[in-house]
Amino acid sequence: MTPFLWFVGKALDGSCLREGATLPVAEKITPFLRWAGSKRRLLPKLSSYWSCDRRRYVEPFVGSAALFFAIRPRQALLSDINSDLIEAFALIRDDAAAVYERLIGLPLGPESYYGLRAENPAILKPVDRAARFIFLNRFCFNGLYRTNTHGAFNVPYAHAKTGGLPSWQQLQACSSLLANAALCHGDFEEILLTGVGSKDFVYLDPPYAVQNRRVFRQYGPDTFGISDLKRLSGVLDEIHARGAHFVLSYAWCREANQTFSKWPARRVYTQRNIAGFVRHRRRAAELIVSNVLPQ
Repeated sequence: MTPFLWFVGKALDGSCLREGATLPVAEKITPFLRWAGSKRRLLPKLSSYWSCDRRRYVEPFVGSAALFFAIRPRQALLSDINSDLIEAFALIRDDAAAVYERLIGLPLGPESYYGLRAENPAILKPVDRAARFIFLNRFCFNGLYRTNTHGAFNVPYAHAKTGGLPSWQQLQACSSLLANAALCHGDFEEILLTGVGSKDFVYLDPPYAVQNRRVFRQYGPDTFGISDLKRLSGVLDEIHARGAHFVLSYAWCREANQTFSKWPARRVYTQRNIAGFVRHRRRAAELIVSNVLPQ
């Protein structure tokens, strides 16, 4: 397993979360990242499982954190196996102004995009690395995160319909809510078994793996496969035994229905927008599994 890493020394039980942090006044907070497989279209259904009596919101496959920004919990633990993603969240939380200053200083267009993509992020300062990550994410094809065999980001530039860079108001609102979040990089199993308590609410949206092939063709050094589904099933048992609530969203497929058959489940439909051309985009069935009924 990959050892997990905490950003700014946050404690697993949330005891180091900032007290009295001001929540954003905006009625709606939009994620500052695009993310393939995001459940933004399912937010009304997913948010119906959330209960304000839960002590903390926990999300181990954070992606763009669309549900987190939608329900705006007062405490959270957000984690992911992607260290660059978690670092970007940490920089937005702790120094959004510096990241925004770097972002607006970057030239737009494919030449700038491919120049940034070719840079070695390991030699950059953290704030420049976070700005690079956000810039590439905002202008890459369909919000994909994909790396080559050497671990280098290799998604091509998208020439249209990316939405541009996030505004200062958007980053400020995200930063304000993230002030009450602990951020962690690591494997989902180790993080959840170490950190989940009886009053937590856990939302899990793992990458899709059908017969060990990623549905969205996202990949990297830590590809999520069928064996990870089995590990995830064991983690759900432990989460339930501890008295925490969980909600899992996944592609409606034979593997998922078999793996999570012991839990109440429902089939819902959403538009899957990962295809490169509109005519190939389709209405897809999604599985929602939970140990609690929606409200």
